[in-house]
Amino acid sequence: MKAHELLDPDFQSFLTPGAQAWTLETLPAIRERVHATFKSAEQARCESLWTKAHDGEDLRLCLYRPAGAAPDGVFAVILYIHGGGFVLGCPEMADDYLANLAEELQTIIVAVDYRLAPEHPFPIPLEDCYTALAWVFAHQQLLNIAAAKVIVMGHSAGAGLAAALAIAARDRGEYSIAGQVLVYPMLDYRSGSAASPHRNSTTGVIGWPAQANQFCWRCLRADHALDDQQLGWFSPALQDDLGDLPPTFLAVGALDLFLEEDVAFALRLSRAGVAVELHVYPGAPHMFDQYPGGVTEQSALDIVRSLRRTIASALTARRRQEELKR
Repeated sequence: MKAHELLDPDFQSFLTPGAQAWTLETLPAIRERVHATFKSAEQARCESLWTKAHDGEDLRLCLYRPAGAAPDGVFAVILYIHGGGFVLGCPEMADDYLANLAEELQTIIVAVDYRLAPEHPFPIPLEDCYTALAWVFAHQQLLNIAAAKVIVMGHSAGAGLAAALAIAARDRGEYSIAGQVLVYPMLDYRSGSAASPHRNSTTGVIGWPAQANQFCWRCLRADHALDDQQLGWFSPALQDDLGDLPPTFLAVGALDLFLEEDVAFALRLSRAGVAVELHVYPGAPHMFDQYPGGVTEQSALDIVRSLRRTIASALTARRRQEELKR
């Protein structure tokens, strides 16, 4: 069957023709068009905070607190990384989602406004995310959070950065991550090119196309020469050693360009002894959860259930640590 025959009826709007090619010349207009759909920083439901990035530049963090929470409560924390192909986006693109998620889970969410490629290529976006992770640990008493166990989460390119962040945190050995929630993560810089090991005639046809994917990866890499260690930080699918990574939730649509790289990553995590929960949603292209439908509702339930489980584990671990100190 062809891709359009496999598409869930709820996602028929994805079949609208006329997708614009992604180039350095068209990127400003694409950014303007997409960013015009986001809330402004003034309209957002978060509190903007500032810290210094690894190179001394200003880095904005968006803090979401659950309203009406007990002032003496101890919260888990989710470090959220937005999508946008590494080249566009900001935390406000997921503002309502993050605010509602913080309320539903009664948790604190910190979203990082990392700098974008091509103006800021690898490793700057990853280092910005690492700075945000360090900020969470440095402010755990101020925020009253269980930062000893933090969850990293993202969508698309943000999920790819979350996966890279988990690998970098493991390699550097400074911070402990309790879990990673990767929603259709962008993991393999070869996808959509002749070098890709994956061949599937039904993926990447609807939604996020190969051309845009390759453009974004080129923007992220620029002229950076990757050594063996940095390769996995740049493109997590090419990380040789996936051992000692946090429990992982991974979700992807069956028609997504990222289907095979994501499933392959999940299988490799499992073989490395990492606890993995993998969901492949039938008839769903990339970014399917931006549109209403049964699959979108199921995905939202799956994500919340996984987060609840990881948060409960994190808070239990903190209570045990406090009891041991008494």
